[in-house]
Amino acid sequence: MRVENSFIAVDGVGERTERSLWADGVRHWDDFDPDHLGEKTGRAVEAYIGDARDRLAAGDADFFAETLPDGELWRTYENFAEDACFFDIETTGLDAATNDVTTVSFHRDGETTTLVRGDDLTAGNVRAELDDAALLVSFNGKRFDAPFLEASFDLDVTTPHLDLMYPCKRLDLTGGLKAIEAELGLDREGVEGVDGREAVRLWRRYERENDEAALDRLVEYNRYDAVNLRALAERVTAGLHERAFPTE
Repeated sequence: MRVENSFIAVDGVGERTERSLWADGVRHWDDFDPDHLGEKTGRAVEAYIGDARDRLAAGDADFFAETLPDGELWRTYENFAEDACFFDIETTGLDAATNDVTTVSFHRDGETTTLVRGDDLTAGNVRAELDDAALLVSFNGKRFDAPFLEASFDLDVTTPHLDLMYPCKRLDLTGGLKAIEAELGLDREGVEGVDGREAVRLWRRYERENDEAALDRLVEYNRYDAVNLRALAERVTAGLHERAFPTE
C-alpha cells in the first residue's frame, strides 16, 4: 500500500468509509470525486488530497505522521522506504540512567553504518544519521532505542518513527525480534547464538581485554538487527496491505 491509497487521514473518514470507497473503485487519490461522499466530507477529502500531493512531492513524511491515525504510519512505508533509516542499539543494560549505549547500527539505502562507543559513537554522528532520514524504522524502538539515545546523547528524536513491533502484533507475529525473524525465515549467519545478554558479555570482554574478535562479533550481531529490519518491514507492510486493501 502507498499513502495515495489512503483516505483515513481525513476527519470524518473512518475505516468503514475508507473500505466503502475502495469497494466502489476509489482506490487512489486520482479516483476520488467529492460526490463519492457527503458534501462536507467530500470537500475535506478533496482539500486533504491537494495538500497531501504537495507534501508527498516534497518528501514530507512528518505531514503524514501527523495526519494519519495512530498505528497507520505503515501506509507510508512504500513511499519513503528508499529514504528510511533502519536502526538498532546495543547497551550494557536496560536503564539509560545507569547504563551505556555500546553500538548503534543504521541501515539505509543498502548501506550499513555501525557506531562504536569510545570511537565514533558521538551525539553528532547519531544525530546526523537520524535527522537525515525521512522515516525511522525500528523494533520496539519507540519504547527503548529512541528514548535511550535521547537520554544518553541529549537528543530529541523527532523524525517520523515506524516501530514494527506494533504492526507485527496485528499480524499475530509476537515475541522478540529474533523469534519473529525465525518464524519468517530471516537468517543471522554466523551470529545465530548471540542474544541481548551475550551482546553485553561481548562488550565487557572487549572493554576488559581489548578483545577485537568480541567487538567484531557484537558489531556483526547489531548490524543484523538493523539490516533484517528492512526485510521485516517489507513482509509486515505487505501483510497488512493484503489484509486491509481489497483485491482488484
